[in-house]
Amino acid sequence: MGESGGGPEGGEPVLTGRQRLAEGLWPPRITRAQLIVAVLLFGLGFGLAVQVASNSDNDSALRGARQEDLVRILDELDNRTQRLEDEKQGLEKQRQELENSSDQAEEARKQTVEKERQLGILAGTVAAQGPGITMTIEDTKGTVQSDMLLDAIQELRAAGAEAIQVNGVRVVAGTYLTDSGKSVEVDGNKISAPYRFRVIGKPQDLEPALNIPGGVVQTLEKEQATVTVERSDKIVVDALRAAKRPDYARSSSQ
Repeated sequence: MGESGGGPEGGEPVLTGRQRLAEGLWPPRITRAQLIVAVLLFGLGFGLAVQVASNSDNDSALRGARQEDLVRILDELDNRTQRLEDEKQGLEKQRQELENSSDQAEEARKQTVEKERQLGILAGTVAAQGPGITMTIEDTKGTVQSDMLLDAIQELRAAGAEAIQVNGVRVVAGTYLTDSGKSVEVDGNKISAPYRFRVIGKPQDLEPALNIPGGVVQTLEKEQATVTVERSDKIVVDALRAAKRPDYARSSSQ
């Protein structure tokens, strides 16, 4: 019988070990996961290469720059730093100015409120309290007249009275007194004895002013009236007057 070129089973060629290894490696069998990892690794490597190249270019540019160019670059950096520092200081100054402006506005508001309160006390539009005296005039004979009470008010004002109230009527700058039979009218409000003055001021000044020789107390006593003066650490003047707009007077400030 003649020899055959086939394998032992008749017809299939017998492969060598090298041929079987080559068939196992080619064509390569790549899974989807392996392909994705390969792409990501390629992208990462490319990015690193670009970054290194960029840094290398910058370093190379600086290394290759002339001395005057390097000096100019440093000057520009210094100028930029100085501008930023100036801007920072300017912002700090603005912040401080705003804070100071806010503090000044608050202080001005407080002063305005206090000024309004003081003017309100003088005008009789707000209540007041403080140290002072209470003067009571008993007039059983009906001999006390309006001019005597007006003298008492004037003497108290001269002694530093800051707020005065007579029988529930607030005394202000334009207060007037008139006689009405056996009674007295204060700004058109009829009041009757006993006449009670509530006065805010320094008690040590108010009481002696009423008791000076030939003063208010002695004059009233000559009319057979009885006068008592009491000092107090707290006098309340709570009778109020409505604010009245002047008919003719206007502020001269523009």
